[in-house]
Amino acid sequence: MDRPGHQPPEVGLREVRESDLPLFFVMEQDPEARRMAAFTAEDPTDRTRFDAHWARILASAETVNRTVLADGEVAGHAAVYGPPGEREVTYWIDRAHWGRGIATAALRALLDLVPERPLGARAAADNAGSLRALAKCGFVVSGYGRDYAAGRGEDTDEVLLTLRDSWRPREP
Repeated sequence: MDRPGHQPPEVGLREVRESDLPLFFVMEQDPEARRMAAFTAEDPTDRTRFDAHWARILASAETVNRTVLADGEVAGHAAVYGPPGEREVTYWIDRAHWGRGIATAALRALLDLVPERPLGARAAADNAGSLRALAKCGFVVSGYGRDYAAGRGEDTDEVLLTLRDSWRPREP
């Protein structure tokens, strides 16, 4: 949602650069963002594990991973990952950028980049912002689950969503 009297940010995607990783690491330290994301790394302060995780991601031929830019500033990252037929989207937007439509715009751009369908997604059941962004991009609820969420330190309800073959992103 745009703030009254403010222009929506210009959102784009680019290849992830090594210089983005320290920014991503800092973003994942935010306790409120970790709680909202819920299904995160067990120890957000373990830089060695973070670096190993990103090394695997960036080396994967199956993963499409992009840095999200808002008005030219790194605002997060978005990806499509997993084996064919089971691929999912994921994204992380820095809390400083929440509520500005950046997740929706980044997800639309990612879906334009990766036309493969169907795609899955999942979000904590109480993550209204993420569920709203996914719905705006055509994802529909396909199930519910409950699993341990490291970002909350407890079992958490989640919503499973699917983007079907016939849908294509539309202009905002």
